[in-house]
Amino acid sequence: MRLALAEAVRAPETGDVPVGAVVLGPDGALLGRGRNEREATGDPTAHAEVVAIREAAHAVGGWRLRGCTLLVTLEPCTMCAGAVVLSRLERVVYGALDPKAGAAGSLWDLVRDRRLNHRPEVIAGVLAPECGALLTDFFRARPEDPAGGPAAATDTDFGTRGPMG
Repeated sequence: MRLALAEAVRAPETGDVPVGAVVLGPDGALLGRGRNEREATGDPTAHAEVVAIREAAHAVGGWRLRGCTLLVTLEPCTMCAGAVVLSRLERVVYGALDPKAGAAGSLWDLVRDRRLNHRPEVIAGVLAPECGALLTDFFRARPEDPAGGPAAATDTDFGTRGPMG
């Protein structure tokens, strides 16, 4: 998770929300890393998880990431949870909860939906205080979002509660 945090810390350099992710292979080797790059690239799908999963798929030479683990500083959203399922990751480990958009146990639980053909193991709350503080500090220092409205998460408590609140 510390590797994911190191990626998250770099995201605000480009105006992006500080979320970082890494994918580790079955042997623990680093296969992919990513941080939010939506502002940097203008790509709405450039979430940390998607960037890391793409890099890992390139590293292994295919889209199936069986036996691999995604570590991410913030609970995946629905798009990223879908990418986790579709890439066949064995497990997802996340730090801070996202009570407004989380799809791995807090708001939704897409990754463990019994109707899907693949359900990864989920481990929540790893280094949650550090992951949550990074996000909270970012939004407190930035009272308005780039579109001119109130910051998206100024009233969000990222992080330290369990997946069910």
